[in-house]
Amino acid sequence: MRTAFIIHGSSGSKDTHWYPWLKEKLEEKELQVFLPQFPIEEDKQTLQNWLDTLRPMKEHLSDSIIVGHSLGVPFILNVLNQWEVSARATFLVAGFSGHLKAEGEPNLDDFAERDFDWKKIKQNCKHFSVIHSDNDPYIPLGRAEELAKNLGVNVTLVKGGEHFQAQSGFQTFPLLLEKIGAELLPGS
Repeated sequence: MRTAFIIHGSSGSKDTHWYPWLKEKLEEKELQVFLPQFPIEEDKQTLQNWLDTLRPMKEHLSDSIIVGHSLGVPFILNVLNQWEVSARATFLVAGFSGHLKAEGEPNLDDFAERDFDWKKIKQNCKHFSVIHSDNDPYIPLGRAEELAKNLGVNVTLVKGGEHFQAQSGFQTFPLLLEKIGAELLPGS
């Protein structure tokens, strides 16, 4: 059975925004979906703790679809950079790499301020898609464009999507589902 992973953002919950909706839609397409809850307390939201949380599921990453939102994006980049995996496709939503200053968000640099081996990351995943908003209040569009350039893809720009959170109207995310279906799921 093909698998999918949905990785939430900083200080986030697996039960918010569009994550449960996407999980349900992918399960309808007969995917086994992992939607882990990562440690989000200030002293526990570390790259190592997140890697330790995902490690028991590592064997399911082969040929998987991985979706990351916000801090979930540099986390996924670390997974593809550090582990020997062969993911099928990665969808990066409102993401970044490198230093990002965000008030009240713990340990962002632990995840993102690194020298990623972009060649290795691209070897560990066949397809990348970067989705960003033209008015994200936390992550400037230029950061998404830099990320997309490093991955050799273009940014899919969403007008008025802010940070793709429930409070911005993103309890569902049809565009993301459509991109996953159009590129990866036959008959979608």
